[in-house]
Amino acid sequence: MNALPSLDTLQVFVKVAELSSFTQAALSLGVPKASVSTAVQRLEASLGTRLFHRTTRRVQLTQDGQACLERCLDLLSDLGDLQTMFQPTATALTGRLRVDIPLRLARDLLTPALPAFFEAHPGIELELSSTDRRVDVVREGFDCVLRVGPLNDSSLVARPLGALEMVNLASADYLARHGEPHSLDDLASHQLIHYAPLLGQRPAGFEWQDEQGGVHVVPMAGSLTVNNSEAYIGACLAGLGLVQVPRRGNDGEVDKGRLREVLPHHRAAPMPVHLLYPHRRQLPRRVQVFMQWLADLMAPRLIPLFSGGSIGHPEGSSTAA
Repeated sequence: MNALPSLDTLQVFVKVAELSSFTQAALSLGVPKASVSTAVQRLEASLGTRLFHRTTRRVQLTQDGQACLERCLDLLSDLGDLQTMFQPTATALTGRLRVDIPLRLARDLLTPALPAFFEAHPGIELELSSTDRRVDVVREGFDCVLRVGPLNDSSLVARPLGALEMVNLASADYLARHGEPHSLDDLASHQLIHYAPLLGQRPAGFEWQDEQGGVHVVPMAGSLTVNNSEAYIGACLAGLGLVQVPRRGNDGEVDKGRLREVLPHHRAAPMPVHLLYPHRRQLPRRVQVFMQWLADLMAPRLIPLFSGGSIGHPEGSSTAA
């Protein structure tokens, strides 16, 4: 059995990967270049795989090297957590965070607030994924994700934050051309912009919730199906049809008169919002702090999330947050 690589060896490997250079890594670490080369060679021998493509001009991670780097970064971050676990909570946070948040929330909410977060926690390195696809939290190495819509992964821990109130919107131009719907029957003469996280799925149609919490769907025609929130609201602004979106985050376009709410008494059910993270005995403090910061950031946009199944949407429904 090969001996486990030392902490120093892992740190050398990470530095070479970060700088894409054995020479620069040696200068950064204050050790001879030969020591850096030897440490990487020993790690490769121990793991039984090549970690770098080496040429005279550059050093580049192999596919196995990239996977190894991600695990090493997690291990080094976890070690940092271990070292500070029993120290006062005022100890500065350090380490890497990998998080995923829906596209429009990342653009409109998270990114503008990040300068203040980094000022409070300068030792944190954040890897931000902003996509409307549902990432594989465990396989892709995420510390936490903000998920809008129904939950279908029981292998993760879910922290409920609340729900996004929904509205039905159309552009002023669209309504000038097609008229405003005043009842569900009027929808037969209108277009719905369909939202499907995976293209090829059949969108459900126009959703609405009755006073008892029952969710209903009215099939609607639509020439366009999109799979991300930017295209979804952009198509609405272009006058291509109706959309069903969270009220907060789109109210600016309503205030400007570019979009108008229609059928206010037939809104879709509020969209549940959760923070998800993998099962771990001890969640790193940097993850706990970030999740609380994100929950506080989201709070003004949310309404209470009631139990009992009255909030939620079927798979394939509008989740364009």
